[in-house]
Amino acid sequence: MVLLINPPVVRPSEPPPGIARLQGTLHSHGVRCTVWDANLEGLLNLLQQPEVSGDRWTARAGRHVQYNLDCVRGVHSPLDRSRYTRAVSDLNRLLQQHALKRGVNLSLTNYEDASFSPVKSRDLIAVAEEPQRNVFYPFLARSLPPLLERENPSLVGISLNYLSQALPTFAMVGVLRKLAPSLPLLLGGGLVTSWISAPSWRNPFEGLVHHMVAGPGETPLVTLTVGSDVKQVNWRVDYRSLPLEDYLAPGRIIPYSASSGCYWNRCSFCPERAEQTPYLPIPPERVTADLQELARRHSPALIHLVDNAISPALMEKMTAHPPGVPWYGFARFSRWLEDREFCFALRRSGCVMLQLGLESGDQRVLDLEQKGIALEAASRAIKNLAESGIGTYIYLLFGTPSETLEAARKTLDYTVAHSSHIHFLNLALFNLPRHSPEAATHRRDESGEEDLSLYSRFIHPSGWGRSQVRRFLHKEFKRHSAIAPILRNDPICFTSSHAPFFCRQDALLT
Repeated sequence: MVLLINPPVVRPSEPPPGIARLQGTLHSHGVRCTVWDANLEGLLNLLQQPEVSGDRWTARAGRHVQYNLDCVRGVHSPLDRSRYTRAVSDLNRLLQQHALKRGVNLSLTNYEDASFSPVKSRDLIAVAEEPQRNVFYPFLARSLPPLLERENPSLVGISLNYLSQALPTFAMVGVLRKLAPSLPLLLGGGLVTSWISAPSWRNPFEGLVHHMVAGPGETPLVTLTVGSDVKQVNWRVDYRSLPLEDYLAPGRIIPYSASSGCYWNRCSFCPERAEQTPYLPIPPERVTADLQELARRHSPALIHLVDNAISPALMEKMTAHPPGVPWYGFARFSRWLEDREFCFALRRSGCVMLQLGLESGDQRVLDLEQKGIALEAASRAIKNLAESGIGTYIYLLFGTPSETLEAARKTLDYTVAHSSHIHFLNLALFNLPRHSPEAATHRRDESGEEDLSLYSRFIHPSGWGRSQVRRFLHKEFKRHSAIAPILRNDPICFTSSHAPFFCRQDALLT
């Protein structure tokens, strides 16, 4: 029997798709398996704890925990933005106050510890050796013993995808090692894949974890549990053992991964390229059949396609074979989105929002970064999507090596010119992937760089450093009268995960 765990802290808005796929795959090969979403359960457990402070805000938040959870879950319809924002703020306030005494900055979406770093292997090992110092220790120490006794697993797999999960994950490893020293532990997920893909990787966790898996875990996990090499893995997605009613979203969200890697795979400084992640799509006809089955089985309010970029072939297939419920996900600007009729067909298929990485409003920057985007084509796509009723969530990236202040102001001008067709904006600062092929061509400040760091500080060739970028964003970009309202439109804390629910009233199918 295999126990699969999703550790804190990630957005508790939807069930974990990777673990659901691992569970379904194991079941299809006759391996017993159970899933524990310790992220969702751990956060809810902290929120239900007694008040930790006498200040008015915390006291009010403590009195109204269930009401605030209901607000975020959309129980009080219609969905009201001000009520929703206050509810999320109150929930975060409680988490913050519970964690403050341990020197931890905790929210519904993040975990930062002043004493330990998730990019230092020695700190992660220290957390495993003294798990009682972690905010989630009381919850783990209370929950894991009966879980292990009831399930009696022969293997525990932990899915570590984000830095915000690293410290709680190793606290969990420490508790498991004390409870069951001989129980095999497997560590996989996106963050583990990034670590292992580094050319300098030397496993520092051999004394704690028995197996570390890079990339998709279905084949390694089936091989481990079945006991022999498996030529063909029959993967499935299975959410039935997860508490779908408890996730924090204004409607049930079912995530689905139709591919790994990226079909474009040419952008400069891309972590996917640095890790040499191959593009492995599922045949579109299989995807549409799976989505229709998931829609029938779970009656979701929304399907989330978690691909790096939904392929045009899949979008085209979905226009002919829609899942029957609303859906959203990441897409690249492409010639298909320049076709107005295609965008209307996407809307009819249930598409309520697309996340689009524009990155820059300067064509020179886009060309130098090999984004494969023509600004004129992107303009047509943004307009077509908005006019068809599909929400546009536009991602911009500032501080790339090819950008200057002048180029950033062109991005400002481009965004302002298209502001009437942009529903949401994500503004990010560029990080230099430590092991990307291009990293060697730039001057880097490697002082204090830790062994598990994924990014390097670099010296911008034009002096357009992070402090200058932040000043520009704060004083010019965010304050522009056409952009400020778009930024305020982004749902607090949950951002793109909840944004589809806040698209125009006719965006979600009824």
